[in-house]
Amino acid sequence: MDAAQRQLSDQIDQATQRLLDVSRVIPEAELRVPSLLPGWTRAHVLAHVARGADAMRNLLIGARTGQDRPAYASEEARDADIERGARVTAKVLLADLADSAMALRTMARRLPDEAWRVPVRLAGSAPFPAAELLTRRLVEVELHHCDLDAGYGPADWPAAFAAMELAEPMRAQREDRLKYPPAAKPRFAVRPPAPWKPDQRLPGSWLGRRG
Repeated sequence: MDAAQRQLSDQIDQATQRLLDVSRVIPEAELRVPSLLPGWTRAHVLAHVARGADAMRNLLIGARTGQDRPAYASEEARDADIERGARVTAKVLLADLADSAMALRTMARRLPDEAWRVPVRLAGSAPFPAAELLTRRLVEVELHHCDLDAGYGPADWPAAFAAMELAEPMRAQREDRLKYPPAAKPRFAVRPPAPWKPDQRLPGSWLGRRG
């Protein structure tokens, strides 16, 4: 990873930590209520974020090995996996969310420099360098955190993310979230984000020590 990629990776770490801090205190019943995405509950949103991590990890494995590896086995398999994830218990779902994020992070941190230039492709997209997956993951985590309707909205985005230059369709997706009403305080208690200092362990962190 070069310096810019490491900075993006750190932003992903912190965004993931914020998402997990909120998700871990959502009661089981509250996971089953509608999110801000039509037809999806909060559990669907979290399952989607977990499967998104798996998909990006698949693409990074392909970039590392030189194989043309798909993000998902098929769109039908992706949809079925999200439905399954939305039905499991809160404990299983949150472990899945954290474990899939860690697996993606581990793969990204170990990827050879030359592999970041290998073209990869998500469903419906033109090929793009593997390095762009870091930006796409940050966008995925930040936007879907808003979709939970759990007290986090565009006003809570870090300034670096709010001002980040994004390609389409990411730019339009971020614009869509700006149309959400101000985030209301949820009915359940949310822990404040854990403080972070470089090379120190986060209290209750999914990451432990930064690699």
